[in-house]
Amino acid sequence: MFEDPARIDTRLDSRSISFENPTGARGSGGHASGGRKGAPAALIAPGETVVLADIAGPGRVRHIWMTFPRARPERMRALLLEGFYDGRSAPSISAPAMDFFGLPHGRATAYASALTAAQEGKGFNAYFPMPFGKRLRLQLTNHGPAPILLYYQVDYTLGAAEADEGRLHVSFRRENPTTLKRDFVICEGFKGPGRLVGCVVGIRRFHDDMLWYGEGEFKVYRDGDEALPTICGTGLEDYIGSAWGLGPHAAPYQGSPLHVGPKAADGAPAPQPDFVGFYRWHLPDPIVFNQALKATIQQIGALFVPEGAGDAARMADLATRHQLAGNGWIPAPGGHFALAERVDDYCATAFVYCREPQAVAPCDMAAAVADIGLREYETA
Repeated sequence: MFEDPARIDTRLDSRSISFENPTGARGSGGHASGGRKGAPAALIAPGETVVLADIAGPGRVRHIWMTFPRARPERMRALLLEGFYDGRSAPSISAPAMDFFGLPHGRATAYASALTAAQEGKGFNAYFPMPFGKRLRLQLTNHGPAPILLYYQVDYTLGAAEADEGRLHVSFRRENPTTLKRDFVICEGFKGPGRLVGCVVGIRRFHDDMLWYGEGEFKVYRDGDEALPTICGTGLEDYIGSAWGLGPHAAPYQGSPLHVGPKAADGAPAPQPDFVGFYRWHLPDPIVFNQALKATIQQIGALFVPEGAGDAARMADLATRHQLAGNGWIPAPGGHFALAERVDDYCATAFVYCREPQAVAPCDMAAAVADIGLREYETA
């Protein structure tokens, strides 16, 4: 993943683009005020699109950093990041900027991973390698109702790409609500050869009497898989590398830093949060496909009835109000346990490398910003 820091490759031409040097030209940084920090940021008006970088290749983006003042979730998520390869009119990258940096639901929190980080919850970083051939254009559009102050920097190198390098594609989709017994699709439609490098998933949990919302399995259908997948996980928290439920945490390749819900009496995180955001990077465990790829995650929850008087009636009542899944009611320590189909609000940003550039569906910003407003227990 990371290059040898002791290697000195003089074939690379190191460049950087920001408002201080919008073209990335040699010897052109900081000219706005004679090198005394004259143009570090810009105010982006509602509906305005700003070109972050328009680079003639070949080359490779190495790092993207961005920050903007905290605002309500609808405004934070209203910033759309898009990328276009080789002069194409359709984007190959189209996702809310916050989701691109690993944080769905328009809410910022501090975390760090192998590919993305939000230092102190306000400095957003992405280290996805982004090779490009003839040209790469990155742009940001403010779909919110008010101006936003933007600082950013794109660090890149010019130089020939390797023959087997893919182009980064980023797609966003949301299903609000999901459909009972139909798995939520994280991504599909990419043409290989390619590689799923990871995803950022957000869940707006619908309130009910289930014990837990995350029993659904992550699945990958590749290269001809139809009814059943080749890769099948064991549960949502297991896919993220945790177990027995899910709390806020972060690790290099997987984590769930965003948990939004009322605190328990002792100040502990909410056991049943309203919003959850997690990431999973398939770096040491690559998911490679030759022709086609489809990745999904199920919406399945858990029911539990403690052992004691009336437990049979309670199980029967729950079975009439929920569609049981798996093996139905099974004995468990202290009572009975069952899986059950459920419906929630899911969104996903998928990161896929494909050998050839291709279009992704433009992000539906109206759908992206719906139903994510501050809850009464959150600080504006």
